[in-house]
Amino acid sequence: MYTTSCPVRFAHVDAAGIVFYPRYFEMLNGAVEDWFAQELGADFASLHLDRRIGVPTVSLQTDFMAPSRLGTLLEISIAVMKLGRSSLALEITFAADGVTRLVARPVLVCIDLDSGQSIPWPEDLRAAIAPMVEA
Repeated sequence: MYTTSCPVRFAHVDAAGIVFYPRYFEMLNGAVEDWFAQELGADFASLHLDRRIGVPTVSLQTDFMAPSRLGTLLEISIAVMKLGRSSLALEITFAADGVTRLVARPVLVCIDLDSGQSIPWPEDLRAAIAPMVEA
């Protein structure tokens, strides 16, 4: 399981003083981008610009469990639930102070950016992801 952290910044909160829900999705995407670079060896710049491969989200189930406030340090954990031919199901948990704040279950799909069509995961990415699949 990959874990990173993200502080709740002023730009993340709404007038109620809690994280405005779309900001969680920005943090989620940042964590996925960091996971690709740090754990899979495929930073988004080279993946998208050089290899012309994208990994858009095609499905996203999210449960909001507790609010997060300005100054909170969120721990974001990524677990791989399923690796398909061209799809990838993740479970991403945001927690702080022993409290789960959000659980998201995105499904990503590997695509050829030029055609917009799904493609099988390249062997280097499949080899990096496969050992991470949760039992």
